[in-house]
Amino acid sequence: MSKLKELREQFDGVGIDGFIVTKAENRRYLTGFTGSAGAAIVTKTDAVFLTDFRYDKQAKEQVKDFDVNIHHQSQSLLDNAIENVERLGIKKLGFESQDVNFYFYSQLNKRLPVELVPVKKAVEKLRMVKTEEEISLLKKAAAIGDEAFEFIQGFIKPGVTELAVAAELEYFMRKKGATSNSSKYIVASGYRGALPHGVASSKVIEQGEMVTLDYGALYDGYRSDMTRTLSVGEPNPKLKEIYEIVYDSLQACLEAIKPGMLSNEVDAVVRDYIDSKGYGQYFGHGAGHGIGLEIHEDPFFSKTTNFVMEPGMVVTIEPGIYIPEVGGVRIEDDVVITGNGCEIITKSPKDLIIL
Repeated sequence: MSKLKELREQFDGVGIDGFIVTKAENRRYLTGFTGSAGAAIVTKTDAVFLTDFRYDKQAKEQVKDFDVNIHHQSQSLLDNAIENVERLGIKKLGFESQDVNFYFYSQLNKRLPVELVPVKKAVEKLRMVKTEEEISLLKKAAAIGDEAFEFIQGFIKPGVTELAVAAELEYFMRKKGATSNSSKYIVASGYRGALPHGVASSKVIEQGEMVTLDYGALYDGYRSDMTRTLSVGEPNPKLKEIYEIVYDSLQACLEAIKPGMLSNEVDAVVRDYIDSKGYGQYFGHGAGHGIGLEIHEDPFFSKTTNFVMEPGMVVTIEPGIYIPEVGGVRIEDDVVITGNGCEIITKSPKDLIIL
């Protein structure tokens, strides 16, 4: 089934006869357009892509299944959108409630004689299950991340800063074809390992410290997201114990996850294991999330979510334990949900590496 058909099938359920797509990732997913400015308007019979004259040639080359409408300097994207909503005869216009800013909404409301209907995650629902092409791109992004992990082990040593490690990862992955890192680099050494989002700092890595690396590659719009924790010299025995617990919780989840499982059940596999070892209070985030055009996207794993696992979903599993003033450990894999389990696409070793 085409993406447009799947989107249109949601219209009656939310009471709209037209939908405007403004979020960059959703715009790209539906149209194929990789530029930085534009919007899509979809009705039950029409599909129009709007952008400005800078992207005239690019839009006509990339955009499929949409009529391309170019506006020039005298007209804004907002003006063009309003003009096309009126031309298409839309009476109830859905908009992306989690993306549209107040100014854009207020202008639509002021200048259009239509009912504006907030719609939540209409396109994101479609994006959860990846096509074979998307999975191929995600595997390539993961492979670049794996190569970077092997490379960076030869760079990390006492006296090197976290920022230097991040810079080397960035340079290496770009040489391998990545556009950039998929998100901010987390390089957290020693006591900073207790920060789940310890973005690389000027801290110097010291002998005997654990170092958590959370990064990925952005490749042709798609993102990998891998975490490995290694040690520079022999680590604190407490951290070695924590490492084994995190490792075992990840393995248990990788063996358990399968189609039909609920996201809160996936989360519980990780959470219950860590809790059984007495460290539940030190694992405060969800057990993972979807990846694709965004680094964090549906489905999310937590105590409160109830997404159903389906073949073709690509998700992370990322247990962690973080003890203030001591340090922390997180290990994260990217996996594709298959017909009877999962395929791990981040291939880097997960046994504790002591440099």
